[in-house]
Amino acid sequence: MLQKKVCMLGSFGVGKTSMVRRSVHSMFDDAYLSTVGVKIDKKAMDSPEAMTLMLWDIAGRDEHQDINPSFLRGAHACLFVVDGTRRETVDVAISIRADFDEMLRGSACVVAINKGDLTDDWEIGQEDETRLRSLSNSILRCSAKSGDGVKAVFDAIARAALA
Repeated sequence: MLQKKVCMLGSFGVGKTSMVRRSVHSMFDDAYLSTVGVKIDKKAMDSPEAMTLMLWDIAGRDEHQDINPSFLRGAHACLFVVDGTRRETVDVAISIRADFDEMLRGSACVVAINKGDLTDDWEIGQEDETRLRSLSNSILRCSAKSGDGVKAVFDAIARAALA
C-alpha cells in the first residue's frame, strides 16, 4: 500500500492537532494541548486510491518557536492550517512557506481555514484568501470542532499527495 508523508503546518492554536483527532479518531476535545516537536498519526484513505497518509502534526510556529527543518524532509504534501478567527495566522502560513520554499518545492499544498464554527468571530476576508492562493489554489473551510469540511480537507490532501 502507498504511504504518503503529509506535514501539517501553521501557527500555534490553529487546530492542526484537532483536525487530526477529528479525522483519524472521530473525536474533538476542547482542552488545548500544545504539540511539542512532532506527533505522527496514520490515516487510511480509500480515495482517490488506497493509501496511508502519515500525518506529521508539527508544533505550531510562533515568535519563540521555529519549525525543525528535518521534520519537512520527504514530504509529499503540506497542509497549511490557518485560524479563521486570527488574521495573523495567514501571515505565519505564508512565512513558513517562504522560509522553507526550497525544501517544500515539489510538495503539493492545501490550505485549510479552520474554526468555521466561529463565523461570528471571523477575521479572514477575501483579501486574505487571495494571499493564501500563493500557497495553494485549494483552499477549504472546515471546523475540527463540528467536523464540517474536515473529510473534504483530508480528501484534498490525499489527491494532492498523489499528484
